[in-house]
Amino acid sequence: MKFRPSLGLLLTSLMMASCGSFGQPPASAAPASAAITTSSTAASSTAATAATQDFATWLSALRNEALASGISANTVQSAFANVNAPLPRVLELDRSQPEFVQTFTAYMRNRMSDARIARGRALLQKHADLFARLEREYGVQPQYLVAFWALESNFGDNTGGFSVVDALATLAYDPRRADFFRTELLTALRIIDAGHITANAMTGSWAGAMGQCQFMPSTFMSYAKDGDGDGRIDLWGSVPDVMTSAANYLSRSGWQRGERWGREVILPKGFDFTLADTNVRKSVTQWNTLGVRRADGTPLGASEQLGSIVVPAGAAGPAFLGYGNFQTTMVWNRSIFYAISVGHLADRFMGAGPLLHMPVNEQALTRDDVIELQTRLNQLGFDTGTPDGVLGSRTRTAVREYQLRHALAADGYASAAFLASLRETSPLTPAAGAQPR
Repeated sequence: MKFRPSLGLLLTSLMMASCGSFGQPPASAAPASAAITTSSTAASSTAATAATQDFATWLSALRNEALASGISANTVQSAFANVNAPLPRVLELDRSQPEFVQTFTAYMRNRMSDARIARGRALLQKHADLFARLEREYGVQPQYLVAFWALESNFGDNTGGFSVVDALATLAYDPRRADFFRTELLTALRIIDAGHITANAMTGSWAGAMGQCQFMPSTFMSYAKDGDGDGRIDLWGSVPDVMTSAANYLSRSGWQRGERWGREVILPKGFDFTLADTNVRKSVTQWNTLGVRRADGTPLGASEQLGSIVVPAGAAGPAFLGYGNFQTTMVWNRSIFYAISVGHLADRFMGAGPLLHMPVNEQALTRDDVIELQTRLNQLGFDTGTPDGVLGSRTRTAVREYQLRHALAADGYASAAFLASLRETSPLTPAAGAQPR
């Protein structure tokens, strides 16, 4: 059975930071995560066509395109046999926005249960031979593979209950991101046509992320591997296929054999928080010279290994030194929260204890709070773009610029305390043309 050529890697701007699902587009951006983006031309052709066609006419044209591309008539018929209309629930989820911005404290608490840690350790033992082989072949340590497995699908328990073909057809017809999802849908048909899975069995998330490692179809095509030698790739039911595919993806994304992900650290008094940035990389020796210490207060030591300081809950929260494999984890999912949780969960599987310096009273902001914060910063001359309630990189940059201007710890962290300070010092001005109340 021949596996067809890759159609390219799913861009990691399509990650869902809120639940850590690889390939799932977010409803809103958690730290370091961005919503799906398309080029200006990507929204023009298919999207414009879809907007002027009823679903049946659009689907007929898509079927013809699939047949013309070489996908068999049997596959096209079976895949679309029960596709009659867009799925309202998929569109609802695509447009939904959470009321609160998730805090680092809540994110970690929801992913580090004792039951999950115990189960991960048991699975490491159960599949020890498989993981040992994968470490030899791909250089990815077993505990990390199990951590990804836990966060993506709770060890295969939660792979999504939507028909991938139905979900992708809905999103490909919807004009917002039609071209991207049309490509993913045609790729899903090729996976079915290659005999890896039937159309009825191809289930996944509302956004089309599939299997126990939640690969989008394009990622499946690029990186999925037959790990059990049966001639097909089953990311739904075959643990060897799932783990081999994940190991292949990480290896080809730059995973460094034998290196740890990073570690919790303590920052010195007066630390320059403009250095707390994933784009700022220094050697362990350099960070040690700057006064950065391990979480227990001992020196980092001397090493030329490069790492970046990240402070996911701001200057008052924990700090981490993320090494090269931390950066590779963020190729899988651009969320800093997600990357820390993968690394820490892997450490817990190996016997490490909880983080030592978690925030005590981290308060979540609502979307309305974030919109207010963005509006106030814009009025003060710190550009957040159009207020949208999303704490993206532009808003964090604006927060940091404000902090630098006012001699505050420039961690770029939009906290409830930061918003309260803005309210006290910078009253909102009426919008142009608006009447004061």
